[in-house]
Amino acid sequence: MRSSREIRIALIGDTMLGRGVGSEIARRGTGKGLVAPEVVEAARVADLVVLNLECCVSERGERWPDPGKPFFFRGPPAALECLDELGVGCVTLANNHILDYGPLALLDTLDHLAGAGIACVGAGADVSQARRPAILSVHGLEVAVVGVTDHPAGFAAGPGRPGVAYANLWDDPVPAWLADEVAAARRRADVVLVTPHWGPNMTTSPLPHVRAAAARLVEAGATVVAGHSAHVFQGVAPPVLFDLGDFIDDYVVDPELRNDLGLLWTVTVGSAGPTRVECLPLAITDRRTAAAIGEDRAWIEQRLRAACAEFGSTVRREGGCLVVE
Repeated sequence: MRSSREIRIALIGDTMLGRGVGSEIARRGTGKGLVAPEVVEAARVADLVVLNLECCVSERGERWPDPGKPFFFRGPPAALECLDELGVGCVTLANNHILDYGPLALLDTLDHLAGAGIACVGAGADVSQARRPAILSVHGLEVAVVGVTDHPAGFAAGPGRPGVAYANLWDDPVPAWLADEVAAARRRADVVLVTPHWGPNMTTSPLPHVRAAAARLVEAGATVVAGHSAHVFQGVAPPVLFDLGDFIDDYVVDPELRNDLGLLWTVTVGSAGPTRVECLPLAITDRRTAAAIGEDRAWIEQRLRAACAEFGSTVRREGGCLVVE
């Protein structure tokens, strides 16, 4: 039985609602219906849903002036109906796509989220706002959410300059400002969730700098660390979920890494840390996300078992979910 001093947080990985997904939203005339009912239900059972929004939400802006940047993601305002349907309470914008269409589109995103009643972290109108945690009251517990990204440096917010909460985790596992923010959040809140966008794409195991940063974040006071960026899920070393994987997008699928297969993660956590991690296997098909079945589900289970074994964690089936011990 869940303690009255514990809550359930649903963690959703890379969510890209632009490009082909944005076209599907336009075709439907709504952002609802992109996620199958069984996945919506699993998310909404949680007390709080936190998601990495890997696109800006705007109808304005110009592409970021970097000739080496290959992808630009911008979702329409109706995309936020998808988040509303899932019951999302907070998003992190600390990633390498929130400024794809420049500061104007970022500021529009902040306004649209505020209008939808969704808290956000990891980006802002200036460096102070970008680094500031969101403090949420959830069933009697205070939950602090901290967002940060280790790329790209050019997106970093500054005094009077919109951008992301950037930290060069490659060279410094946790810079002083980030450690201070986490420690301050821990003094104020019962639960501190740090959600970093770290490491390169398509890597099945966290790189050394990511492992070092995870340890330092826990030392600083993080109750749960839930990362993203790889586009494929990685293992769990409680209280660290190294990468949540993808949730919805229109990306090309790697036939071996299967970035079209992912997980909806639900963590039961109190002030002492997480006591349970359960995962619902997911499949992204034709810009729509549903519960995985058959061979896809079996592949996800095998992959999660292997990824967690690296950290001494085991995985068991329980009903329709996978539970990390």
